[in-house]
Amino acid sequence: MRFIFAVLLLVPALAAAAPPKGFDARVRTVLQQQGVPGAMVAIVEDGKVTLARGYGIRGLDHPEPVGADTLFQIGSTTKAMTSAALAILVDEGKIRWDDAVIDHLPGFRMYDAWVTREITVRDLLVHRSGLGRGQGDLLFVPTTNISRADTVHRLRFLKPPTSFRSAFAYDNILYIVAGQLIEAITAQTWEAFINDRLLDPAGMTGAVTSDAERFAVADRAYPHGRFGEIRGIGEQIAMDEKAVALGANV
Repeated sequence: MRFIFAVLLLVPALAAAAPPKGFDARVRTVLQQQGVPGAMVAIVEDGKVTLARGYGIRGLDHPEPVGADTLFQIGSTTKAMTSAALAILVDEGKIRWDDAVIDHLPGFRMYDAWVTREITVRDLLVHRSGLGRGQGDLLFVPTTNISRADTVHRLRFLKPPTSFRSAFAYDNILYIVAGQLIEAITAQTWEAFINDRLLDPAGMTGAVTSDAERFAVADRAYPHGRFGEIRGIGEQIAMDEKAVALGANV
């Protein structure tokens, strides 16, 4: 699950209202060094936006300039949003952090039956389930037509390399479970709940939670990547955003 919005850079309250001296040049230098076509930066001070500015272009084959309202995909930053959504439900007494997941998603299964019984809402968020780093990602990356419910169902076939709660390993797939949990408790889709309870109250009227909405916005950034003998190394090229979107489930 992911939604799109402009990147925010939070700075300490001691900062002046104006950006630091040479800030624009520093941003442009970083973009050039990293090979990033464009970025949008916002500085928020004491709850007020003191800078919202775009740099560079929207994509390797899209020379239009990035502006203050250009949409960017934020990927795993949505993990914080999903955690906040669950925290809202905890505050409302609809769920507890240490509830067993299976109590709210009866069809949920992990590879080990004991882990299935013991894994809690908290465990979904802290990367200690026993799954390996990125295990299960190929169910939805780079492209898929598998539903999120089907992805959760297939968890039972992933054999963890370590024991439950014994090691940290960053994973994405249990955040899909967390999203399904939100849907089961609220009878709203993850997208609708995030919009209603997080984005709208925060005044983030330009944020969207679906690729269909993103594609309808002309002022958006486009994906790119390095595709040499090893992905992530080599010449940077533009990617097909709609093909990439098929894998945008987390």
